[in-house]
Formats: sequence, structure tokens, C-alpha cells
Amino acid sequence: MRGLLLAAAMLGTASAAHAADMPDMPILRGSFTDGLSNSSVNWQGYYVGGQGEYGAITSKVSPGINSDIQSTFVSPGPAYNWQPLAFAHSNSAGYGAFAGYNGQWDDVVLGIEANYIHGGFKSTSSSVGQTFNGFNVLVATAATSAVVGVSDFGSLRARAGYAWGCFLPYAFIGGGVGSQTVDRYASASPSPVLPATTFTSKSKLVYGYSGGLGVDVMVVGGLFLRAEYEYQRVTSDIESNVNSVRAGLGYKF
Repeated sequence: MRGLLLAAAMLGTASAAHAADMPDMPILRGSFTDGLSNSSVNWQGYYVGGQGEYGAITSKVSPGINSDIQSTFVSPGPAYNWQPLAFAHSNSAGYGAFAGYNGQWDDVVLGIEANYIHGGFKSTSSSVGQTFNGFNVLVATAATSAVVGVSDFGSLRARAGYAWGCFLPYAFIGGGVGSQTVDRYASASPSPVLPATTFTSKSKLVYGYSGGLGVDVMVVGGLFLRAEYEYQRVTSDIESNVNSVRAGLGYKF
């Protein structure tokens, strides 16, 4: 028994001496995990970045929006059976950029940001009306549609967030302007007896407001990732509502 105790004591002494002789190991800094584990990220300053989005648009198209061009169709037989249009819907994607400035007081972060999206949001509504004779034979078809596009929307946002380590969850509200294009179509068979208006298009500058939630995540140095949800309402002759999610990559100077 004494032999075992003596051997254990000798091994412990040798291990302690070996550890004391080992040089201090260097600590790596600036790695990916160092950025994510940093508990005191400084969010104050200017930043820029790029982003992509995917979302759904709903446009409140009036049921009789095409009544003016439909009135130019004169049927050679029974009257065309024009059907009303419903709200227009579609899903689409876009891309853009953002730039802003953050001020930080302890863990509270307040800022202002310019945000731009070049989107391909185009909502479509269409209908087809058929006319039958007394023998239930199709004698005429009338089709009509409207396409509402919203693109190149730029907004100015106010942001408020709370710094939690390398994470910055935030909420925002904003307002801005963009471009809206409304394309309207009509067709009929058999062809009208006189030339008719089959297509018309109109573009205009529209304004709107937005709000949403997001989170910025500092990765390393000033590089950060962004994930965001935005609700946007565009007000004009045809009101449009867009719900989208975004992902971005930015750099804080």
C-alpha cells in the first residue's frame, strides 16, 4: 500500500513540474467565434450594406377598373359578358442596398437608415366571361385583366434596438416613395365590329409607409449579417400591401 501511495505522489509531482515548464500558449483573436462571443460589441457609427428580399403583394384592384376600355368593344352578336376583377396577388423577389448611422447609449441603440429595394412585385387579376345562346352553345368570350407593379421603392427609417452581445434586435418605422405601373388588358371573341382599345398603361410616383422587425449579428470586425421582416403599404389610386422577408450583409465603420 505504501508503494502505491509513493508512486502516486511521484507522478503528481512530475506532472506539476512538467506543466510549470510549458510556455504560455497564445490566444487567437479576431476569429469568427471571437466575434460571436464578444459581449461588448460597439454598434455606434456609420454602416452600409446590400440585401435581397422575397415577399407577397396584394393590390386592391377595383372590380370595374377596365370598364372604360371594355366600352370600346362592340359585339357583332350577343353582348360580351365582361366579369368583374378581384384583388390582385403575386409573390416576387427583389434586391437593394441600405446605409445608416447608429448612436449607442449603454445597451440602447437608436439610428436612422436609408433603404432601397429594386423589386419586381407585380400583382395580377384577371377574369373571363362567356356568352351562350339558347341552345347552350358558346357564342362569345370576353377576357380582361389588370397588372399592378411596384418597383424602385426608397424609404427613410427610424430604428430602435437593444444590444445583446453580438446581436442587435431592432424595430423600425419609415416612409418613402416609389414607382407604380398599372397595365390593363381586354380582348374578345368574336372580334368587335370596330377597332377597340385592348391595352393601356400608366406609371406614377407613389408614396407609402413601412414597419417591421429585424436583427443584426456582428460576425467579425465590422462585418454583420441581417435578417428582417417588413410590412409596406403603398397608397395611391390602387392601394398595395407588401409583406416581405429580407437577408443582408453589411459593414460598420
